[in-house]
Amino acid sequence: MKFFVDTAEIDEIAELHDLGMVDGVTTNPSLILKSGRDILEVTKEICELVPGPVSAEVVATEADAMIAEGRKLAEIASNVTVKLPLTWDGLKACKVLSGEGKMVNVTLCFSANQALLAAKAGATFISPFIGRLDDINLDGMDLIQDIRVIYDNYGFETQILAASIRSANHVLDSARIGADVITAPPKVIKSMVNHPLTDKGLAQFMADWAKTGQDIL
Repeated sequence: MKFFVDTAEIDEIAELHDLGMVDGVTTNPSLILKSGRDILEVTKEICELVPGPVSAEVVATEADAMIAEGRKLAEIASNVTVKLPLTWDGLKACKVLSGEGKMVNVTLCFSANQALLAAKAGATFISPFIGRLDDINLDGMDLIQDIRVIYDNYGFETQILAASIRSANHVLDSARIGADVITAPPKVIKSMVNHPLTDKGLAQFMADWAKTGQDIL
């Protein structure tokens, strides 16, 4: 499974990248706002740091304007993935931009039918939002499972990019189902290392080591 980090904060990306935990990056208008950076500037900086796909989202809502913005964003670097909303206009833009050889991430997916349309339109990635479905008492993992079955049934090459990841369990469940990619905030990726028995075992080892009176260095 590929790990994308969902942030526009350079320091956070760099820390995880140094550990080999970053295969790509996703951003959106909210994350750009949080960073306080210019979208073109920060996207370029991320692309220079991370060789994998870097999603940069359009803000237009009409197809021709989305296409124009997508082309502008794609000029930043060869690893830019143009991020489009899963609307009819977004699908039109996806068809054009993917036809030009650009990577496209179709986002805000909440149904398997939407994911099927995105694959037909040539999307590189489909981003089903797990956490937001959970918020309205639907199981986001059911959506990941449905998309996986449909894509496998027909050999679609669109990669399932599990998004709106809220917990380490979301990552685990996505991996079990077979999502190609997860994108998560840095704090969620870091939380995957945590286990109370690891902490307990380490504390015991350290207590026993102190009793030996030894020093390795």
